[in-house]
Amino acid sequence: MRKDINTMKIVTKFGIYILLVVMMAGCGAEGENTGLEYAPQMYHSVPYEPLKQIRERDAGGWLSSLDDGVGEFYNSNPNNPYASNMRMPPLNTVRRNSDNYIMYGGAEERDQPVFLPYRLPFDSLEYAARVLKNPLDSTDAVVGQGQVLYAQYCQPCHGGNGQGDGPVGVVYKGVPAYNKGTYRDMTGGHIFHVITWGKGRMNPHGSQVSIEDRWKIVRYVQVLQKQ
Repeated sequence: MRKDINTMKIVTKFGIYILLVVMMAGCGAEGENTGLEYAPQMYHSVPYEPLKQIRERDAGGWLSSLDDGVGEFYNSNPNNPYASNMRMPPLNTVRRNSDNYIMYGGAEERDQPVFLPYRLPFDSLEYAARVLKNPLDSTDAVVGQGQVLYAQYCQPCHGGNGQGDGPVGVVYKGVPAYNKGTYRDMTGGHIFHVITWGKGRMNPHGSQVSIEDRWKIVRYVQVLQKQ
């Protein structure tokens, strides 16, 4: 009896050793052999072309939540003529085309400009003056809003008519008149860049005035240039 018990202990220990060896061997990875992995779908992504549907039925499967067992990445929207695989965009996402205008239901509305972050650095005034274009038309509404903003941010130095005779401009000499000399020919891009980054003794206003409001001020300053 005691001999049988000892034999069982030896066999059990030997079996445990064999099992450990097999488990250790399974954990090894070499070449294309990934070894044993726990939940591989957690860290091995299914490769597919971004923003494009995969139409092969054997491409997915393990993420399937459909009754027919078809993978989630298979033909997620068969009615989409562009074969797009995008999900519903997050709330407040702004859709835009290459001209940076909002798209509503596929119909382009040219009166709805999209204001992207301004990326030109401080030392790009010449480039901004040559390239930047005002996305806002010079309508009465835009110019009127620009006048209100001008009175709030610019008039203390530049004066009500852009003559550089505001209460601050009287004390700190050298504020130019918009309708004289080279200032009369400043482009909208030049004005916008200076409002954003400042120039000379003028401090930057990019952190105080939104991009849209800066462009509105530009429209009003261009009115003062012609006076």
